[in-house]
Amino acid sequence: MFAEVLQIIAQSAESAFVQVTAFVGAVLLLFGYVDYLLSGRLVKKIENAKRFQPIIGAFLGLTPGCGGAIFLMPLFPRRIVSFGTVIAALIATMGDSAFVFMTVMPKQFVLVSAINFVLAIAIGYIVDLFPLGERLIAKFEAAQEHRKREKEAHEAMDHSIFESETGIDHEHWHHIGHAEGDEIDLILHHEVKGHQSPQSFGYKLTHSAYIFYWAFIAVGLLLGILDIFQVDIDGLFVPNLGLVLGLVGTAFSILMMLFSKKFMVADTHEESEMKLASIKETLIHNAQETAFVGTWVFAAYLVYELFVFFLGGGSHAAGEAVMAGFLSQTGLLAVLVGVLIGVIPGCGPQIIFVSLFTKGLVPFAAVLANAISQDGDALFPLIAIDKRSAFWATLITSIPALIIGLIAYWIEFVLF
Repeated sequence: MFAEVLQIIAQSAESAFVQVTAFVGAVLLLFGYVDYLLSGRLVKKIENAKRFQPIIGAFLGLTPGCGGAIFLMPLFPRRIVSFGTVIAALIATMGDSAFVFMTVMPKQFVLVSAINFVLAIAIGYIVDLFPLGERLIAKFEAAQEHRKREKEAHEAMDHSIFESETGIDHEHWHHIGHAEGDEIDLILHHEVKGHQSPQSFGYKLTHSAYIFYWAFIAVGLLLGILDIFQVDIDGLFVPNLGLVLGLVGTAFSILMMLFSKKFMVADTHEESEMKLASIKETLIHNAQETAFVGTWVFAAYLVYELFVFFLGGGSHAAGEAVMAGFLSQTGLLAVLVGVLIGVIPGCGPQIIFVSLFTKGLVPFAAVLANAISQDGDALFPLIAIDKRSAFWATLITSIPALIIGLIAYWIEFVLF
């Protein structure tokens, strides 16, 4: 049985890296480059488009990854966007789990994205009909009476992390939705530590090994494309090429995640700003985010395969039969579980849930409810800025998630 377990580990590593991680890296790099090109041009346009802000929020949230939704969070307490716009972005976003979804099940990804987009716009406009957003901002501003004293204290704070990495002094940082030294800057950059010290071993390793990691991603992407066209990648000119690359690539991903200290959060507001500093920063931080996603996908695949294997008493086929029978009886509960997992901030649990869906472990209605409920990493900057707003955002996104999930489950049950 030990040999079979080792085989499951190796196959999970190969599937995770070749079939998912390599494609995630390619898509992340593409969107990261687009974000870099568009940096600094959106804030003013969004501020001037008050009537269309929930639509813009939904669109930004819909872009794979957490960057679009993270972009909006500091704009709300600055009165640049409405609370409905924040809600629209959070409903629309699937965070980093979107990369898994779109690479493994593109048709289902498009369907879920379309539902999320329409629902996000509708809920966003409904929220803006009520004074909740204005009350939240008023309470936030009332709690910032000592901002002048905080600005004066800012001069004595440590700016070395950003300056050492980007070569840009703190007076010339390109901030998103806030200014250097204001209350949001103090929260996002000085109370929340989203980055390692440049003197740490982990920092030095990840900031030098990213080139090699992207090389592995490139080879993995090529093999992944061949695999889609049903080419036996383990039977090419190098024996077991896919297996070897999958093992090494997955191990590389795990090491990159560990040394970058990204266990639950793949992206922070501070790092989103760092990506805008240069193409090099985009490559570095997108490599770390890809490694984060790849590690969680491997974990999900491995847990699923081992669970099915032991459930069947050492027989994978028997375990799958048991799982199929179980799911036919507990689909409704899975919807509630999907919503509750979505409430958890961060992308890790969401990546696992979506990965289990691609394995057939949860019904479509459950993953739809999870996609609506989850906020990815975007909720963290909002929690840091104003916990009250983050609480209401989580509550508001969870209600339609449960309703739509139950409706989708009923449609699946009755029609299919």
